[in-house]
Amino acid sequence: MENDSNNIHQAKLVIAPAKSAISTILSNLIIQSCHRALQQSTIFTIAISGGSLPTFLQELPDAFSKANIDPQWDKWHVLLADERCVPSSHEDSNLGAIRTHFTNGVGIPPSQIYGIDETLLGSSDDVAASYQENVVKYLLDKKKSTDDDGKIDCALLGFGPDGHTCSLFPNHKLLSEQNRLVASIADSPKPPPSRITLTLPFLNKYCRQIIFCGAGESKRQIIQAVFTDVEKANNNAVKHDDSVLVGAKVSLVVLCNPAPYPCGMVHGYGDDDSLIWLVDEDACS
Repeated sequence: MENDSNNIHQAKLVIAPAKSAISTILSNLIIQSCHRALQQSTIFTIAISGGSLPTFLQELPDAFSKANIDPQWDKWHVLLADERCVPSSHEDSNLGAIRTHFTNGVGIPPSQIYGIDETLLGSSDDVAASYQENVVKYLLDKKKSTDDDGKIDCALLGFGPDGHTCSLFPNHKLLSEQNRLVASIADSPKPPPSRITLTLPFLNKYCRQIIFCGAGESKRQIIQAVFTDVEKANNNAVKHDDSVLVGAKVSLVVLCNPAPYPCGMVHGYGDDDSLIWLVDEDACS
C-alpha cells in the first residue's frame, strides 16, 4: 500500500498473557509517558482514539494510586485521534466513550479535554479545519512554548480487523495526505460516514510515542501482515522491565514495507519506545 522510501522502521511488540492484562500494562506505559513528559514540560498531552480503546483506560486512575504517583490531572490535555461528526452525547461519539470510561472519573479540567466544535457539524471539512487550528496546532505550540520538542507526548490507537486505525481506512485517498494534520472523511466504510481524523503526517512527525492496543483472534491477520516474521521475532525476546510490562513477552519487530494496511503506515519518528504494539496472545498465536 505504501512504500516509505525503503526506510526500515521498528516497533516494540508487547504480548500480554491475556486480554485482561492489557489494561494493566497500558496503564503502566501511560504513567511512564506522563512522568517523562512532566519532567521536561509543564503539560502532558495525549491523543486517544475511539472503538474499544477507551475501555482499556478504566484501570488508569487506580494504577496511579497503586504506584503512589500523583497524576497531576490538571496538567493533562486530551485530544481525539479521530471523531465521528455527531454530538458528544450521541452513542457513536468517541469523546462520549472516553468520558464514560476514563475522564469522568478523574480531575482533568473539562476545558483541557478537546472535543469537536459541534456548531460545525453540518460540514466535516469545517470540523476538521477547526480541530486542526484550534486544538492540534494550539497544543503543538503550547508544547513548544514550554521548552519542549513540540510533539504530542502520547497517542493511543486501536486497529480494526480490516487494518484501519483512527479513521484511516484501507485504499482511501486520505492515506496519500501529505500536509494536513487533521482531515475530514465523508465516506467512511464504517458508519457513521462523516468523521475527522488525525493524519499520517501528524502521527509520524508530531507524536513522541504511539501505542497501538488490540486483542483477540480477529486481530491476528493484521499482526501477521504488518510485521516481518513475527514468529521469529517472538523467539528473540528483548529484556524489559517486568514491573511495567507485567508478564509480557517483548520483542523488536520490523514493519513491512510497503505497508499492507493503514495501521502499518504509522511508524512514528524512530526513537526508542516511540512505537509500541500492545496485544494479547490470541492476536499473535
